[in-house]
Amino acid sequence: MALNIKPLSDRVLIEPVAAETQTASGIYIPDTAKEKSQKGTVIAVGNGTKDHTMTVKIGDTVLYDKFAGTELKLAGKDYLIMSELKILAII
Repeated sequence: MALNIKPLSDRVLIEPVAAETQTASGIYIPDTAKEKSQKGTVIAVGNGTKDHTMTVKIGDTVLYDKFAGTELKLAGKDYLIMSELKILAII
């Protein structure tokens, strides 16, 4: 099912990647100790503004600020909508 949402100006809709459940050494992380993921996939991109052209595009995997964005729940999935300025890097 395609989402019928279009971010405005310099906003980006991101689907966060699920938090790690196991460390690299094989230790399982309990739910109470999991940190919020800072990585996600770009789902939708706004048009930008006259002073800011958009750098990210749909399908990019990005790293963003830890407390960036507004959380949304659409069609049973969690999403974040944030300004492109809160995105730190494209991976």
